[in-house]
Amino acid sequence: MNAGRTEKEQVRVHIRWMIRRDMPEVLLTEQESFEFAWTEEDFLRCLRQRNCIGMVAEQGERVVGFMIYELHKSKLHILNFAVNPSQRRAGIGGQMVSKLIGKLSSHRRTRITLEVRETNLAAQLFFQKQGFRAVRVLRSYYEDTGEDAFLMQYRIAEDVGDELEEAPSHISQYEEN
Repeated sequence: MNAGRTEKEQVRVHIRWMIRRDMPEVLLTEQESFEFAWTEEDFLRCLRQRNCIGMVAEQGERVVGFMIYELHKSKLHILNFAVNPSQRRAGIGGQMVSKLIGKLSSHRRTRITLEVRETNLAAQLFFQKQGFRAVRVLRSYYEDTGEDAFLMQYRIAEDVGDELEEAPSHISQYEEN
């Protein structure tokens, strides 16, 4: 048992499909979370794609977190993920990740991937705590700043023939800094 847990960290949320009327709260969380935030048009353009899914974490009548991800043949790819800053460190993000992990299958989609900015240490540590591992550095990945990203991955099973995703990387040299 973690002695550092507070009551706030026990928040339970309902995770459901994102609907149009969630957009104002989703946009507010997005703007409060990221320097280079998605616009409403960015969200809508993405969600119009057949393989793009939006989900929200709802506490009472309030949207307190969201995730946007793509369905691929062998993986889920997180495009955007945020918890409202006033609700962070309350277990909400972990519940959203658990929901995604529950969608994996040893027969079909066996992993979840996402890119995280090299400067977003909080997100790197959060996803690492959820069982994700940094598998690659993507140089100059972000057009807005030119900064690198870490490709992070969660796997439920070793799928043969996908050695590229497991290639050794140089990320360990950054983890100590």
